[in-house]
Amino acid sequence: MSWKPGDRRESRTAMVRVDQAGEYGATRIYAGQLAVMGDRTTAARTINGMANQEEHHRAFFDAMIAKRGVRPTLLQPFWDVAGFGLGVVTAAMGPQAAMACTAAIETEIDLHYQQQLEQLGDEDPELRDAVARFRDEEIEHRDTAIASGAENVPAYPLLSGMIRAGCRFAIAVSKRI
Repeated sequence: MSWKPGDRRESRTAMVRVDQAGEYGATRIYAGQLAVMGDRTTAARTINGMANQEEHHRAFFDAMIAKRGVRPTLLQPFWDVAGFGLGVVTAAMGPQAAMACTAAIETEIDLHYQQQLEQLGDEDPELRDAVARFRDEEIEHRDTAIASGAENVPAYPLLSGMIRAGCRFAIAVSKRI
């Protein structure tokens, strides 16, 4: 069953657009964190490994945007600055806050990718398989962040809630703009 105007499910175009924007945003968050943390700590080395995976995800969606003729989000310049800024702020708060950022975002991305997988079903194997593979890696990032003390940050529920709300907002507007 293909997407039609008025369908409440996301179109494949919107999926590719928002996924590319999200993976781009993730690379910018990690770049901001690493700009503050450098490579001096175990947390920074862990973040660098996750950043490399996010770069691979972004490259896949960049290629898919070109291959499928999907218009990228017009908000990319904003996500560039906002993502880098979020990375800088959370890293400046300390390694556990940087991990709290990852845990919050990857929690939302897990839900987002799961919803896409349910909508795709057996359709579009190229997109479905990539989303499934990347979702597994995002879950690993979340679990690594939690194991690294993300939940030990003072006011973790507040910080996590704010970041998760921002992530949901970014997903919603990147689908359309």
